[in-house]
Amino acid sequence: MKSRTIAQVAAALCLAVGASVVSAQVMTDRPTVVAGAAKVRIDAITVHSPSVAGNLEGNSADREVYVVLPPSYDREPTRRYPVVYALHGYFIGAKQWMGEIHMPQTAEGAFAKGTPEMIVVLPDSKTRHLGSLYASGSTVGDFENFIATDLIAYIDSHYRTLATPASRGLVGHSMGGYGATRIGIKHADKFGALYVMSPGGLTPGGFGGTPNLEAMARFETIKTLEDLNKLEGIQRGPLAVAAAFSPNPNKPPLFLDLPYEQGQLRPDILAKWHANAPLAFIDQYVGGLRGYRAIAIEIGDKDGPGTDPKALHEALNTYGIENTFTIYDGDHTNRLGFRIQDHVLPFFGRNLSFDAGG
Repeated sequence: MKSRTIAQVAAALCLAVGASVVSAQVMTDRPTVVAGAAKVRIDAITVHSPSVAGNLEGNSADREVYVVLPPSYDREPTRRYPVVYALHGYFIGAKQWMGEIHMPQTAEGAFAKGTPEMIVVLPDSKTRHLGSLYASGSTVGDFENFIATDLIAYIDSHYRTLATPASRGLVGHSMGGYGATRIGIKHADKFGALYVMSPGGLTPGGFGGTPNLEAMARFETIKTLEDLNKLEGIQRGPLAVAAAFSPNPNKPPLFLDLPYEQGQLRPDILAKWHANAPLAFIDQYVGGLRGYRAIAIEIGDKDGPGTDPKALHEALNTYGIENTFTIYDGDHTNRLGFRIQDHVLPFFGRNLSFDAGG
């Protein structure tokens, strides 16, 4: 794979791709309202995550979560529902993710068009550097197990769910697509169906390469949190990756190592970044992946070369694991509402179990 600059590293997950894309994340196309669609109820809750607690960055263990309850939830008090966990991308949180995918309109539209009713859960994983990468480490916190363990346990104990893997779905977009792939591979025993939208960072080499010396010099001047606050949000992408993949508890105030120091490559640190590429560890989890009822992968035809989702598709094919790979008409964000309403939720409606027996 060709070398990438540190700025391009961030772009692999839409971590630092400039104002045009950041703006697009909150100005996506809205589907037409489906006439007569019944209303859902949204609970805005806080979920405490023991897995995130105690992280060196000070990211709150009390996480904002939005729970979309289907139209029949309140009027059918004994009915239980499958659950879909939907992971947001970099730079945004759960509330902005809701706007990006036009929730609740798209859930209401999907149900009105015939998708069986389900619960949709949208957790917030925004951090000091604007994204956790759904990783697990002492610096950023264990967001992988926030999703795969703490959040599932909370939702199953507080809502009328079908609390079996066959009735749980996982989907994510952009950084969330990376997170859905990472968690979906390593915790396949928790979910019955997986949907990966426009992911980045899946292949070894997707993070790291020839350094952007100007960016690296800027990072090396950060001695205090006040210095950090002088960085614009989109400049923090490499710090987000480093906090997630190369934590260093002995290096305040950021508690991380970058793979370049004074312009020189640090192979040991770069190796840590590469090791977190899902396609670097997928071979060790093939048995679990065979348990999925369905796996879907997609990307817009105007959203870069699409090498990461295609590589995931091909890796699954290598092991004979059934999956679909779709290239649709769109860029990184503009068609998200349509994809959620007309493809993602119907996919889970077809492939999750709506039976209490699993």
